[in-house]
Amino acid sequence: MRNITYSMNYKQFMCFLGLFVLISCRPAKQLYRIEGNRLEINDSLSIVREIDGFIKPYREHLNASLDSVISYSADLYSKTDGELNTAIGNMMADLVYEQANPIFKSRTGKVIDMVLLNHGGIRAILPEGPITTREAFEIMPFENSIVVVEMKGSIIDSMINYLRLAKRAHPINGLKLKLNPEYEVLEATISGSPITEDKIYSVATNDYLYYGGDRMNFFKLGDSLHTLNYKIRDAMIDYFSRTDTIQPVIDDRFIIEKINK
Repeated sequence: MRNITYSMNYKQFMCFLGLFVLISCRPAKQLYRIEGNRLEINDSLSIVREIDGFIKPYREHLNASLDSVISYSADLYSKTDGELNTAIGNMMADLVYEQANPIFKSRTGKVIDMVLLNHGGIRAILPEGPITTREAFEIMPFENSIVVVEMKGSIIDSMINYLRLAKRAHPINGLKLKLNPEYEVLEATISGSPITEDKIYSVATNDYLYYGGDRMNFFKLGDSLHTLNYKIRDAMIDYFSRTDTIQPVIDDRFIIEKINK
């Protein structure tokens, strides 16, 4: 009798287990369609006085900060005012070097050898007259931060090849390029010296370009990356704030040498 009782309990348990597995394996209800309505945010939306009254002090404080004058521009500067280098592009590359180099040097004991930014990252002109913080946000509306990549001269060669083929005024500092009318490299130097393949150069750029933006994939081939936690826009504001008058120029850092016939 003891064996029979054990056998029956075992069968009951196995039946219960099978039923449990069968129920638990039933497919859950599927969601086949999601519907939504587009709510457009525009001037037709009515103002909620309670909400508007709550945010008004913050809005006024923000506008006062954005409209505060921090420097003066001697002329109107646009990224379309030059062929391979522009005044505003040169200013952007130069200010990144000036603002970021002390930070990089204090952390690593090294200096930044060159800067490369992207032409498309300049999103507005710098108008003539008083410069406000708002101008910095309009020129650089992105949250791009400055990074420094250590790379061999052989990778710099790939960068130079990219620049000559791109035929755009990508902002540079420290690097000097001279091309012939066929866009072949006649001269390429960093800090006035020829580029050495095995030498390690510290190149400042932004995190967007480091991760392949504008197809600048050569940055990922670098030996190491230093993140400065310093936004380009903040560097602009700091630079403007300590510079009384902004008057960048188009120079010979990236040019085509004209052939005299």
